[in-house]
Amino acid sequence: MKVRDIMVKEVATLDINDELSLANDIMRLGRIRHLPVVEGTRLAGIVSERDLFRSSLAHALGYGSKDTRDLMKTMRIKDIMVPAVITVSPETAVCTAVRLMLDHKIGCLPVVEDDRLVGLITETDVLVQYLKDCGADI
Repeated sequence: MKVRDIMVKEVATLDINDELSLANDIMRLGRIRHLPVVEGTRLAGIVSERDLFRSSLAHALGYGSKDTRDLMKTMRIKDIMVPAVITVSPETAVCTAVRLMLDHKIGCLPVVEDDRLVGLITETDVLVQYLKDCGADI
């Protein structure tokens, strides 16, 4: 089985110049843990919930939620994103993708073709496929 067979093709993304507050809103409302960051059509990085938690330490330091949100509006995605992203192609075997996620302790892999983001494969996608293969109703 190839990554293209189970990847999500409609992927929410962020632009490198978006406000950090936008990432927070998208993740919270969409229950999304990872957002690829693009510059034009090129994958430039990734932001995870963990990155958001680290960058919103203001809340932990005693700022109220309005103050934290105001702080997040001053920060840009490019300031907190992880630029070195491990990616796969749509033709990568799912086993290889899973091995990469396990070895690097990451929860998703952007799927890139010709320097263009074409999808995303997550731990959840792999688990859902496993259940389907077992004959479970989803």
